[in-house]
Amino acid sequence: MKRIIALLILVIPGFLAGYGIKLMRDMTFGILQRPIPFLWMQFLIGLIFFLGGLGFVAGFIFHRDRKRNKVQTRFTKK
Repeated sequence: MKRIIALLILVIPGFLAGYGIKLMRDMTFGILQRPIPFLWMQFLIGLIFFLGGLGFVAGFIFHRDRKRNKVQTRFTKK
């Protein structure tokens, strides 16, 4: 059960990051999504989704590797 919960914790930010990429790509091609009034705002929301999702997944993996001592010595806790 713990593994399923951990997988869900990683999948949801992953989907947000993917949706952020889609919003940024649509802005590049001039496709405005329904609830967002401006293209620049769409790009900004997509960038926030992408960086937030990517940062969460990267932090989760980094925290797990740090607990298992699989990081370089400069990243270990002192």
